[in-house]
Amino acid sequence: MEKNFEALIASYIENKVGISEHFLTYELANNLKQNLYSLNEQSLLKEAGTGNSESIAYDSTVRSDSIYWLDKKHNNAFENEFFKHIEDFIRYLNQSCYTGITGYEFHYSLYKKGDFYLKHLDQFQNNSSRKFSMISYLNSNWQTADGGELLIHQDNNNQKISPTQGKTVFFKSDELLHEVLLTQNTRMSITGWLKCD
Repeated sequence: MEKNFEALIASYIENKVGISEHFLTYELANNLKQNLYSLNEQSLLKEAGTGNSESIAYDSTVRSDSIYWLDKKHNNAFENEFFKHIEDFIRYLNQSCYTGITGYEFHYSLYKKGDFYLKHLDQFQNNSSRKFSMISYLNSNWQTADGGELLIHQDNNNQKISPTQGKTVFFKSDELLHEVLLTQNTRMSITGWLKCD
């Protein structure tokens, strides 16, 4: 477990974008994916907006995915396992990098064929509590032709990251513009933020 934590932190320190190919175990990623399928079949996912609860806007020309917030109140075994893994990572991150993270929030994200999310930052103008963004992917057998890459914009070093199962990406929420490119296949992830409230 610590090996995957260290891989995420070390690659972040090296180029401002942390990547761990196996941050989630295959079993946990698969269970979360099946849970997301079930939620979608029950029509429990909602249109994703931009902004927070004080200034939320819905515009499918900017963002076209659907989301479902994870919550310990759901008492879902797989979500709880994910939360424990995140809490272990936060302890490791705080101890090794003195980041002072005090909380987190995560949601499932589902992109259907033709969906995308235009270039944006992950921090609100009226709330700076989000410090790090984390995205964990749930897509097995993802192919280049499926598109849906995460494109992170950096000076002279843009990174295009494929959303393959088990992979997690980690970066500062207020620092890097990024986008989700047009997907040609159903694309699933858990997206969230480590916070200092």
